[in-house]
Amino acid sequence: MTTTMSFLALSCVGAFATAPAFAEDPATATRDTVPAAGAADPQERRDVVVTGQRVHNTDDPKQVAPMVNTPKSIVVLDKSVIEQTGSNSLQDALRTVPGITFGAAEGGNPIGDRPFIRGFDSQGSIYVDGVRDLASQNREVFATDSVQIVRGSDSTLGGRGSAGGTINIISKLPQAQDFGNVTGSFGNAAYKRVTADLNLKATDTVAVRIEGLWHDQDVVGRDYIYQRRWGVAPSVTLGLGTPTRLTFAFYHLTSHELPDSGLPYRYVCSATLCNAPTTGNVLSQPALGTFTTLNGQTGTVARTTFYGLTDRDFRNTNTNQATVRVEHDFGGVTLRNTARYNRDSQNYIYLLPDDSNGDVYGIPTIAPGTVNRVDGGVEQVGGGYVWRRANTRYSYDVSLIDQTDLAGTFTTGSIKHSFAVGTEFSFEKDRRGAYVLATGATISPRCDTFTVSRYYCTSLFNPNPNDFYVNYTSDTSNVPTPIVKGSLASETQNDADTESVYGFDSITLLPWAILNLGARYDRFKSTITPAVATGTAAQPAGTAAYKLSRTDRLFNYQVGLVLKPTRETSVYASYATAATPPNSLLGEGREDNALPTSPTTVAGNLDQLKVQKTKTYEVGAKGSLFHEQLALAAAVFQTDIQNARVTIDANTVAFLGRTRIRGVELTASGTILPGWTVFGGYTHLDPVVTDGGNSALTAPAVGARAAQVVYVTSVNTGKQVPSTVKNSFTATTNVTLYKRFQIGGSVIYNDRQYGGYADNRTATQNAAGVVTVNPATVVLYREVPGYVRFDARASYDVAPHITLSVNAQNLTDKAYFTQAYASHYATIAAGRTVFGTVKVGF
Repeated sequence: MTTTMSFLALSCVGAFATAPAFAEDPATATRDTVPAAGAADPQERRDVVVTGQRVHNTDDPKQVAPMVNTPKSIVVLDKSVIEQTGSNSLQDALRTVPGITFGAAEGGNPIGDRPFIRGFDSQGSIYVDGVRDLASQNREVFATDSVQIVRGSDSTLGGRGSAGGTINIISKLPQAQDFGNVTGSFGNAAYKRVTADLNLKATDTVAVRIEGLWHDQDVVGRDYIYQRRWGVAPSVTLGLGTPTRLTFAFYHLTSHELPDSGLPYRYVCSATLCNAPTTGNVLSQPALGTFTTLNGQTGTVARTTFYGLTDRDFRNTNTNQATVRVEHDFGGVTLRNTARYNRDSQNYIYLLPDDSNGDVYGIPTIAPGTVNRVDGGVEQVGGGYVWRRANTRYSYDVSLIDQTDLAGTFTTGSIKHSFAVGTEFSFEKDRRGAYVLATGATISPRCDTFTVSRYYCTSLFNPNPNDFYVNYTSDTSNVPTPIVKGSLASETQNDADTESVYGFDSITLLPWAILNLGARYDRFKSTITPAVATGTAAQPAGTAAYKLSRTDRLFNYQVGLVLKPTRETSVYASYATAATPPNSLLGEGREDNALPTSPTTVAGNLDQLKVQKTKTYEVGAKGSLFHEQLALAAAVFQTDIQNARVTIDANTVAFLGRTRIRGVELTASGTILPGWTVFGGYTHLDPVVTDGGNSALTAPAVGARAAQVVYVTSVNTGKQVPSTVKNSFTATTNVTLYKRFQIGGSVIYNDRQYGGYADNRTATQNAAGVVTVNPATVVLYREVPGYVRFDARASYDVAPHITLSVNAQNLTDKAYFTQAYASHYATIAAGRTVFGTVKVGF
């Protein structure tokens, strides 16, 4: 395996970045070496020559300027970095990029990809080859050539969402040469992985490529957890190297796993129950290590502790993606059409350890020995228990998307234009329901001797995942029943139709001054068909299904000015917008601005709902060193959401919430010295919820006076944005020694991360109905500590086409948390994972 990594290729859009040029074995090069007819001026779109091989950048139609001339912060994660780090999923790969964190969830996407870019949830802004890929899933990398991260408000590029940025996965597609490779990996915790990549040049203009995957592993440091999946990705291209090209591609991935719910937080705090042991600002970290409960019981929560049920919990997913792409070159203009059909399904019973009832630390407001009147059990109020809260879902997501792009160059006098215009039409449908099972959710408080005997609750310190769970017709029934799916009437469906038109233009006003413009208009119509029943119940007689629909018209734009002190350097300033309409995720993730499910709900008046809007101001500099071998970039930015959805009283939602993210980003990628490559950077964020809206407090009834609801400033106001970190640093490096031997590794640092906040403010009223708000004595911060993770790698080329390598991930066996949910739990990382790999090329 050749080892020199070139400079991060200077090519991108005012849109998606293109892959960097890395030196490769000619047998495994992944870019067509035949330039398309009518290619742009080579001074503007030049190839990068690395170790004598010419590597073409990309022919993305939205590419209107090289990366150095694009006024955006862009990171390109190439397949060589993915391979060197041993990443086997998109989440693994993105952890090497500074400034990206991951959020946990409990509903539509509990353990799927939920990346945060610059402090904003980007799970709805993930694309495959420039086409939106909305469905909840854990994405693989066996068929991935590179991953492109464009940071900042970016609805001009992708449409709805994109407040913090977009992630574009570039697929491996047929090339005009014969090559192939097979890799096999084996490691601790029964780690087994086999991948294959075969490209055949059938004729001078026809090539076929197929990638395959089989993966099976347990998880180090997490007892009982397993992950199994397989996938295949065939594709064929007709007309390689000719003006007309046609590509057919298919991608399939099937996964089976026991989902990992992590560990519960220690304390809970609300107006009705606050069991924090001290007053003031209290950190509630996950219950890892030695912990003493309210009743004085001291125990240890090991990192291996799992609160799920092995004979009940599961998560199965299927991803199917079919793509047809046709393109034709007309002199200096290329016309491309991409049509894609997606069908994704997800089924799970996902158990998360719940802290919301105070069972972990204890419940000081209930006397010991109290009998629960619902089930007759004795309340376990001293702490040391966890409610096994089960979230369930079965769902499928279908989309049909068609994009047409026209891209090329022209001049108007002395002014040069590199442009792209296009349209997009899409249809998306998501339908979901829930499994019907008894979990103790109707029993309050949750943990007593009865619920423990039913395994609804378990020990904080010594849970048994092999508990013999039996499902009953209700939480207190003695009649066993199978776990079944809910009725059709209990399912919810979301539909969306989108029509879009967009354009980009990189205008070279002078050799040292470039104006970058972009604009996009979207018509987004979203319709929800709510459930009209629960559980297994049929649709009630005389009750008709109904739909709630809304149409939003979105206009977004970007403008940037690039100044070039030298050919290979630039400084820039830019402004860009993004828009997130109601129901943007169609139920495929956490939706802060969802459509109502009933005409009588608080948000029942659809006219109350508004589009959340984001804007980003950014200045930066880019350049390359050592004859285009090392790319450096720096950016300073501010991103604002000005009208986030909040509640202001019992009947009104308003759009006055505000969030502000300020930050600095530094990145480096390329070759420092021959044989020594580096990829990574540093990000500092100042993420603040400047206005979180209001929260409801209930003043209990007094005498004949009914209870009253009052609204107070949200506890989130002024706090750090959840699921973000202030400081993050990553560095991945690889060094070649003695031509055949390589060593390398990664350092990943993330600052502390908050999942959410809570306090114990209360409201009371007197006989005259005057309400008093009692200030908080405790403000709870649900936090996961910062961490430093070290990875290491060594490889040896035993023959021209055979490489042996060893990866050690989390080398120091650090116990740390990767995701923090707003309440309940945090996700713990795997322990030290070591695996060896044999790669055979041909």
